[in-house]
Amino acid sequence: MNNRLPAEWEIQDGVLMAWPHEGTDWAYMLDDVLPVFVDIIRQITRFERIILTAPHAAAVSEYLGKAGIDLSNITLYEIPNNDTWARDFGPVTVIYNNTPTMLDFGFNGWGLKFPANFDNVISKHLKQNGAFIPNLNTIGLILEGGSIESDGLGTILTTTECLLSPNRNPQLSKSEIEQALASLVGAKRIHWLNHGYLAGDDTDSHIDTLARICPNNTIVYQACDHPLDEHFEPLKLMERELREFSAPDGSPYHLIPLPWPTARFDEHAHRLPATYANFLIINGAVLVPTYRDHENDSTALERIATAFPGREIIGIDCLPLLEQHGSLHCVTMQLPQGVLA
Repeated sequence: MNNRLPAEWEIQDGVLMAWPHEGTDWAYMLDDVLPVFVDIIRQITRFERIILTAPHAAAVSEYLGKAGIDLSNITLYEIPNNDTWARDFGPVTVIYNNTPTMLDFGFNGWGLKFPANFDNVISKHLKQNGAFIPNLNTIGLILEGGSIESDGLGTILTTTECLLSPNRNPQLSKSEIEQALASLVGAKRIHWLNHGYLAGDDTDSHIDTLARICPNNTIVYQACDHPLDEHFEPLKLMERELREFSAPDGSPYHLIPLPWPTARFDEHAHRLPATYANFLIINGAVLVPTYRDHENDSTALERIATAFPGREIIGIDCLPLLEQHGSLHCVTMQLPQGVLA
């Protein structure tokens, strides 16, 4: 059977998101974070549909309408959610024999760190409510969407820190996880990164915070050029690993480093995981997180633009998202062509 995990830059039907509310960890800062979600939704709906879950759909619809959002490209489903990290609990769409099917991997709150009882069944509820056309297959493997990157040609980029975490699939060896990825998402080659992390990250080094596969054998990655920063050595080692990887045609990858954002801290002086690598690719555009850091924000937008010629590059202020240790890509999950009803 011929199966593959589409690249994010392939044609999409839409994007899945979950709305922040008083029952989530955003409760104490809703006034700060809701405008970020509105901005993301506003930009996505210029290009494609949004599937949005919320426990009180009517109230969200009213809020978005007052914010001037065109609701015609949004489908709201009244479904409870623990949190808003759709990247990690959302369905992973794979192409089997040229037909999309959806894999509902287990989500256990990033290795049992946080409650996930509602989030883990959102995909099932969406299927039951008629949101998705393809079959939705429940998969016993624990796997978050943010932990794997695909070029659509059988290459998977990931990290050992996350996929080999003892609180995810402790019964499986590295080779068994490789076999599972080969069977489930058509992995022909897996590039494992053993280095690279962000302080304040709850995901155990999700790849979408560190390095992203882009078209034309390109990898855009988060670099650190501050020798006194705790991230300097780990990210240099990660860069060295990226240089050793080969693209499907055997050539080295074209590597584009992203600038190091100014350090951000929460009210308890804990470092927050700011990264420009957490961008979202949609039809005709790339949405890039910015952090009110003018020089670095501008450089990041320029460098990401070189990896995506012909696409509009749109910066979105995601500084509030860092307070819950994520960013733009983390709150979204793309839904490839042929998925939405």
